[in-house]
Order: sequence, then C-alpha cells, then structure tokens
Amino acid sequence: MTDLENDLAKILITREQLQARIAELGAAISRDYAGKDLLLLCILKGGVLFLSDLVRAIHIPHAIDFMAISSYGGTRTESSGVVRIIMDLNANIANRDVLIVEDIIDTGRTLTYITELLKTRNPTSVKICTLLNKPSRREVTVPLDYIGFDIPNEFVVGYGLDFNEVYRNLPYIGVLKVELYARGESPEHSPA
Repeated sequence: MTDLENDLAKILITREQLQARIAELGAAISRDYAGKDLLLLCILKGGVLFLSDLVRAIHIPHAIDFMAISSYGGTRTESSGVVRIIMDLNANIANRDVLIVEDIIDTGRTLTYITELLKTRNPTSVKICTLLNKPSRREVTVPLDYIGFDIPNEFVVGYGLDFNEVYRNLPYIGVLKVELYARGESPEHSPA
C-alpha cells in the first residue's frame, strides 16, 4: 500500500472509525427494518466494500442486489450531470422496502435520478444509506436516511472510492493530493 499512500494528502477516516460507524448503521437498520422485506441495493462499483461490511452488521433477514450507474467516468472528478444505467438490478422490488447503499453523495443528482426511477417500480419504500455525504456540494435536495460521515469538499479515495479505477483497496478514506487529479493524470504515472 505504500505507493498508494504516497499519493494521499492525509487520511480523513481511519479503518477503525469506518468499522465503528458501520456497526452503528447496521444496528439502526436492523431496528428500523425488523419484520420488513428489506432489499439492500448497492450502487456499483464504489459501494461494494461498504455493502460487504454493512451486511455483516445487519442482523435481520435481507436480500441484496446491484445497479451500476455512471455519471463520472475515467479521470473526471465531478459528475457530468448525465446519469446512465450500465447495469439494472435483477430483483422485482414491488412491495419491498429498498435501501439504496451508496459510497458517497455529492451533488445529489445521481441519487435523485435513481430514487425516482425505483419509485416507478412500486416498492413499499425507497430510502438511502450513504457512507459519505458532502453537503457543501449539494445541488439537489436528497433525503438521506442513514449517513456514515459528513465530509468536507475534498477529493476522497479508498474503501471502494477510486480515481481512475485505482485506490479502491485502501482500508480507510484518504484525501488524494490535488496535483494528481488536477492534471487528470493517471495515478500509475504519479511521482513517488
């Protein structure tokens, strides 16, 4: 990990902080959805590490499914505003309680689009659980039901979040050095 760690300005949220907060989220979700038909809908790719720890912290029956959405792409560091569904979920969500599991909420545009789309499929409820929330970047009001951490407007990587498909494997949330993404260069070519 040393090479990847050299690309970070700082560690924002430690592994221990992540695990402690995910345990709290799992307990709250278990309490709130007891006796309900819960489906956790993970938004790929960034949400998969969060989901894998969250499902182990939820102690009631639940199912999981996945959607892949694109609004960034490549070395972009801000949403394009155009949301594309790359992979739709497999499950029928009619009469089910859907909890969207997302890695980060930034402008809110992507989650607004997904939420509105899912509501047309007649679920009992659609709620949102995000690991990270950047309220200072919000352009669209999105009701967030479970929030891991509110974070400042910094470009974060690790624990599923990437820059150009790199850094997802870091076990914590770090802030990427500005000079790496400001030039749009791939991290493989970054100075050591």
